[in-house]
Amino acid sequence: MRLSLLVGIVAAAVIAVSYWAMNQSPDDGEEVVVYSARQEHLIKPLFDRFTEETGIRVRYVTDDAGPLLQRLRAEGRNTRADMLMTVDAGNLWQAAEQDVLAALDSATLEANVPANLRDPDGRWFGLSVRARTIVYSTERVDPDELSTYEALADEDWEGRLCLRTSKKVYNQSLVATMIARHGEAETEEIVGGWVDNLATQPFSNDTAVMEAIVAGQCDVGIVNTYYFGRLQERDGDDTPLALFWPNQDAEGVHLNVSGAGITRHASNPEAALQLLEWLSGEEAQQMFGALNMEYPVRPDTEWTERVSSWGEFRGDDINVSEAGRRQVDAVMLMDRVGYR
Repeated sequence: MRLSLLVGIVAAAVIAVSYWAMNQSPDDGEEVVVYSARQEHLIKPLFDRFTEETGIRVRYVTDDAGPLLQRLRAEGRNTRADMLMTVDAGNLWQAAEQDVLAALDSATLEANVPANLRDPDGRWFGLSVRARTIVYSTERVDPDELSTYEALADEDWEGRLCLRTSKKVYNQSLVATMIARHGEAETEEIVGGWVDNLATQPFSNDTAVMEAIVAGQCDVGIVNTYYFGRLQERDGDDTPLALFWPNQDAEGVHLNVSGAGITRHASNPEAALQLLEWLSGEEAQQMFGALNMEYPVRPDTEWTERVSSWGEFRGDDINVSEAGRRQVDAVMLMDRVGYR
């Protein structure tokens, strides 16, 4: 039996089982089906609240972004999914490019979501903002030493830098945005400088990067801010780490989003749009911030106390879709300079 045929049979079986599982709950009332790469504890409270307010039930399937996108493509017109929700603009861009998301015309979404945090063609919209910034040891680094992402390639940081693996989409998106700003040649020189300055091999996650800094293996790193918040909650506010907002005299801090779009073959696109618009509203935006210590995408939403304690910053206003558009170039560049 050919491998492709076997894969197709397995995929069909998985879809059939999932359909059966989703159909075990009563079919009374209106519903929206969401394929989500966000973990259940970060989305269920939002969906439950939406159901309380509207009476529309939300069913969801959770998995990583890649398998969910493959599943949507395999299901085609037969999909049960009305919405795809995932993290990182690179993943959202891929979904749009693979034609599984519908273009939307929504005055509510356009009013609530800044233009640089949504697809220019209206196929997906950011729902929360994650800032990827510099973290440093308060015991060994004077914040006056810090300035930009690019400066971490300077000789001053030789043997003092820790990074997460390049295989994670968050770093791919950061480098992709740098390519959009600086071009490939200059970005390659910068990332090559990072590699030269590494104190040790890249880590599998942001938490490990921060733990290495605390342990004295290195002095600085680059992380998503909510990982820093989780570490504070785990280890206490006296953890000898702090965040630094780079590039404030240039383009600003690198921003990314979690977001969502309505599937091209949604069976209930009207209710899905209602859910997506609700998620961009004030109540849901406050919940987004509280559930994962992220920043609301809607500018007029108040930050949580924890997030506010990290201080204000100016974010990069480049459209986050560049993270996807230049993702392949970023991966190839990081491979060329030995960033693994």
